[in-house]
Amino acid sequence: MEYETITGFDPRRYLGKWYEIARFDYRFERDMYAVTAEYSLRSDGKIRVVNTGRRGSPDGPTVTAEGKAKLGAPKDPVRPGFLKVSFFGPFYAPYYILALDPDYQYALVAGKRHKTLWILSRQPQLSQETTQQLLDVARQRGFDTSKLRFVEQSNRTPY
Repeated sequence: MEYETITGFDPRRYLGKWYEIARFDYRFERDMYAVTAEYSLRSDGKIRVVNTGRRGSPDGPTVTAEGKAKLGAPKDPVRPGFLKVSFFGPFYAPYYILALDPDYQYALVAGKRHKTLWILSRQPQLSQETTQQLLDVARQRGFDTSKLRFVEQSNRTPY
């Protein structure tokens, strides 16, 4: 299943550190706290993705996964917020940006078939009002937001 994504997406503005505010508890992130995603440009034009978190508690051992991303439909101007992300060799998963702050301060991102959903922010916390707006968008898109797990962030850097 594909989703309608945001328009006017600038991948360079998306680079940098994002904090995971909430997520569907997908198996690769189960029992993870203080999760961040850092995006940077690679020399081949793709995007380096480094996900970092702490296992078991906000102060638990650090776990890091490195992957890569690329525009999912680079020649399709209707779907600029569609990326493909890979943490496992040549296998890519869809990454749909469903909502994005005009200043790139928070985002709502989904994977395929309503199985994955993330609320991301440039800061470790997001206002209740903004969180509610993103939850409303997710519900309008058919996501069961009761499945979201809000991520406890540590007061200190996870790495």
